[in-house]
Amino acid sequence: MLIMRKVYLDHAATTPAHPKVVEAMLPYFTGKFGNPSNLHDPGREAKNAVEDARAKTAALINARPEEIFFTSSGTESNNFAIKGLAQANSQKGNHIIVSQVEHFSVLHPVKTLEKAGFKVTSISPDKEGFIDPAEVAKAITKETVLVSIMHSNNEIGTLQPIEEIGKITREKGVLFHTDAVASVGWVPVDVAALGVDALSLSAHQFYGPKGAAALFVRKGVRIKPQIEGGVQEDGRRGGTENVPALVGLGKAAEIAAVDLPARMKQISSLRDKLLTGMGERIPDMIVNGHPTRRLPNNVNVSFLYVEGESMLLFLNMDGIYVSSGSACTSRSLKSSHVLSCIGTDAAAANGTLLMTLGTGTSGEDIDYVLEKLPPIVQRLREMSPLYEDVVKKRKTS
Repeated sequence: MLIMRKVYLDHAATTPAHPKVVEAMLPYFTGKFGNPSNLHDPGREAKNAVEDARAKTAALINARPEEIFFTSSGTESNNFAIKGLAQANSQKGNHIIVSQVEHFSVLHPVKTLEKAGFKVTSISPDKEGFIDPAEVAKAITKETVLVSIMHSNNEIGTLQPIEEIGKITREKGVLFHTDAVASVGWVPVDVAALGVDALSLSAHQFYGPKGAAALFVRKGVRIKPQIEGGVQEDGRRGGTENVPALVGLGKAAEIAAVDLPARMKQISSLRDKLLTGMGERIPDMIVNGHPTRRLPNNVNVSFLYVEGESMLLFLNMDGIYVSSGSACTSRSLKSSHVLSCIGTDAAAANGTLLMTLGTGTSGEDIDYVLEKLPPIVQRLREMSPLYEDVVKKRKTS
């Protein structure tokens, strides 16, 4: 019996937990099951594990342990940051600045605040998804209380000039949050160098478990709790801690801190091989995002005259697992708001694949994709009346 090769290229949706992460988590489900809020020995044992995870998470982004507040997801961290910072500092102003290509877990809380009376300015990206720091500076007013620009885009991979924007916000005395969920564990992230006041990250994006995330809040910055009723997380976020998951987050952070240089080198090389190979084999392909200033594992491409979902399903039949966009919106029939914001027309946006590589991706995996994808694209194009018209025009021109 022939065994089909399996190639997982959807690491932006989630990564598999590292074996050492699973090993570290297991004791906290059974033998070390205490509640960290209790003062007895089992409780102190669990509390020590949570604080160890806090220290390891802080070390990965060059923060202090007391500046790390654990949450359940990147979405919760973003909601906590946007609502909590704006509400706690509303006496300073009621104006918020975001980019148009933010994740919905930033854009939707901003809309909620707008309905409550906050004023919002949305910064447009260029055609590569890049946010100009000068545009941010121009948008800041005396009423601006918060700027939120993502560290990297989770769909097109473009890395933003966060350090430059951070210098502007510091000079203006404005709070600055960055959604670094897609970045942490894949590129260096240093909160001191970036000059941010708050930063979101999530464990399952870099080989930790789902259900464990964190928000960095610089010491001295006021933030209003969004989950009340408990004294956990220094009173900033109530609820019994998910100790096994937080231990897993800490272990994943510890591994990432050591592996990051090799991880970036290996994966960016395979990414470039995939992009080059597709460009050579498949005509009418558009690479979305910045060509060089992008996440090392991100490949976002649009194939003209085909539909992304059809390509995804045919690839799935060959054991190749990719996405047609953000995992949070993959079941929606709407095209990506990110692609729309960078000027991609609807037809091209609908023919988009997002392929995100991981540490387990091999050169043989890339070869397999380059073998299977071109005939799928060609087969779908041959079924398209639109492509038939294009072929006729090319023959007559």
